[in-house]
Amino acid sequence: MMEHQIIPSPGARKARKRVGRGDAAGQGSYGGRGMKGQKSRSGYRIRPGFEGGQLPLIKGLPMKRGFNNKFKTHFSLVKLEDLAGFEAGERITPELLYRRGVIPNLKSPIKVLGNGELGMALTVVANKFTGSARAKIEAAGGRVEEV
Repeated sequence: MMEHQIIPSPGARKARKRVGRGDAAGQGSYGGRGMKGQKSRSGYRIRPGFEGGQLPLIKGLPMKRGFNNKFKTHFSLVKLEDLAGFEAGERITPELLYRRGVIPNLKSPIKVLGNGELGMALTVVANKFTGSARAKIEAAGGRVEEV
């Protein structure tokens, strides 16, 4: 069977009702709209979320507050204690951190925090360092490289 030979099964496609086109259209004298009322008139439309005058659900939900900055930079945070599993003298790059599962992705920039202690000399490559992280890395005999 080829793509041009596929046909819908009987009853799968139903023709739409041509409402308001007279008795000959097959919906009787009211055209499938019932008798009178707002819904029977031409041009009938209610706005989304309208609940017939009842207090709409959206008005009962708590309001979102504050400002959301869509240009904010979200850093992948790396603590010094996360670097304890590396070999002494190793050059720690973002790719290496990603392969070891320390950071979730390579899209966001990396910031090294000074949480924990570092007992060996490492060369750490990242976008940003806190003052305490920079001091602890250099005190252990390591180097800091900002990208």
